[in-house]
Amino acid sequence: MPKLKTNKTAARRFSVSGTGKIMHSRVGKSHLRRKKPARVKRQYDGKVALDPANKGRISKLVPYL
Repeated sequence: MPKLKTNKTAARRFSVSGTGKIMHSRVGKSHLRRKKPARVKRQYDGKVALDPANKGRISKLVPYL
């Protein structure tokens, strides 16, 4: 069986946490951020866990994540 190719754009967008969850950054980080409250702006800084329903799709794109 040949090695699987990694989708490089997906590999840059997703990472794995210490507990094995797939993490991603939130959308809407860079555009129209001035008018948002400070609490919302802080929430954009961290990463959030991927929904389990999408785990299979991302695992196909990044098989060795």
